[in-house]
Amino acid sequence: MKISYECGACFLRQAREAMDLACDDEILKIEIMNDIFNFLSDNFSKDTNSNKTGSIMHNIIKSKTGCEDPYYNEKVQGNEIALKYLPDVKNILKEDDSLETYVKIAIIGNILDFGAFTLDDDIDAIIGESLNDELAIKDIDEFENSLKKHDEVLYLVDNTGEIVFDKLLMDKIREYGVDITIAVKSEPILNDACMKDAVEAGLDELGEIVEIGAGTVGYVDSEISDEFREIFNSHKFIISKGMGNYEGLTEIDLSDKDIFFLLCAKCDTIARDIGVDLKDMLLFKK
Repeated sequence: MKISYECGACFLRQAREAMDLACDDEILKIEIMNDIFNFLSDNFSKDTNSNKTGSIMHNIIKSKTGCEDPYYNEKVQGNEIALKYLPDVKNILKEDDSLETYVKIAIIGNILDFGAFTLDDDIDAIIGESLNDELAIKDIDEFENSLKKHDEVLYLVDNTGEIVFDKLLMDKIREYGVDITIAVKSEPILNDACMKDAVEAGLDELGEIVEIGAGTVGYVDSEISDEFREIFNSHKFIISKGMGNYEGLTEIDLSDKDIFFLLCAKCDTIARDIGVDLKDMLLFKK
């Protein structure tokens, strides 16, 4: 997906947050922000790839500060929030164990995204309110048909914290006799899940965990490893979590695949691209 004018302000907000998390050196932060101004000045246009631009920006910050995982504490916080809500979620699933409810819970987990929300947002309250909301788009029948048609699925996870709820959906998917391959980032970026995070959440109990070969914001086709490209190409059924993966996957030809996007529309640019309202929760086939 290409950027909109609004993405410029979002890039700068993310840069400020990442720098504040990575270091306390005000002079260094001015130097880094100047580098980011220069980078965006040269690369911000209507044809700019949003994911690749964001990835380069975050790598500038990591390289300059020497902090490889600025969002480490936020990832821990995301897990804590998800685990806090897990008993409530399991009670909901006891009352309604339909596939749609599992999907909804997984999408609610997508709210745990410090790249889209600011660090000051009351994420506890947002999750609590979302439990009472309906999906704005729910291609649930098509999704279940794909579960019945395929014997394997590639599940592109998104954020740490969110994967606690993904695990519930994965367990439900296995009831359909579908083998799950779980794709994670190879290096820290924002609060995205890496191998260690996925294993700590117990995802290895539900399927094979593989790395995409890159530490990018969302999916960037030009950056994935040859090994992961082979895995991606071999799967005809894909579940994509989150906005970043949606942004990246809309850049490539997916006509030979059953691909479903599960996300919360947390920015105006993506909401407009999909044709929904801000904060809508969505399950749709592309």
